[in-house]
Amino acid sequence: MSRHVRGTLFADYVRMIRHRKEVDWSRYLSSDDLAYIALRTQQDDWYPMSVFERLGNAILAHDTSVTLDAVRWWGQLSVGLVTKRHPELIAPGDPRESLMRLKVLRATLFDFPAFDIPDLSDGQARVAMGYQMGPLAEEAASLQSLGFCEGVIALAGGIDVTARFRERAWSGAAKTLLDLQWEEPAQRDERPARR
Repeated sequence: MSRHVRGTLFADYVRMIRHRKEVDWSRYLSSDDLAYIALRTQQDDWYPMSVFERLGNAILAHDTSVTLDAVRWWGQLSVGLVTKRHPELIAPGDPRESLMRLKVLRATLFDFPAFDIPDLSDGQARVAMGYQMGPLAEEAASLQSLGFCEGVIALAGGIDVTARFRERAWSGAAKTLLDLQWEEPAQRDERPARR
């Protein structure tokens, strides 16, 4: 069964590749893949995950400044861009509700179960991811998702966010499991003032 990603995400890779006009992308991508770069990406259309994976791998292979740490940072940064289109994503003062909304939003971006939050409570969450790509692309997608979760929690008012991968699909696990912890906004307000 073929898997697809929504144009909203696909467009990010297309923009990155188009921005680097000096690069001979044919060294990294087939003519079929390059055809997607020439077309206008429709935000609500579906695009093949296999092409999405190859575009991501090409970006990582060409540009040494795009490290896996940078991918995580991009995930954090992109929350602001996504909330322009989906302002309802963030529930101010409520990181848990914001993560529930993220779960719903992510379900609209893939036509297969790629992202879930099976455990969620105030101050902690477990995220399950499985994008079903090769190791490099799977790791990059998981780090981008980690950064995005961190950004959602922070925008909703959570502080001192920590994240730890419990299992890694790119290392052979069935899915990637990510543990997130944060301090709730109300906890911050209850702390005694420093003198």
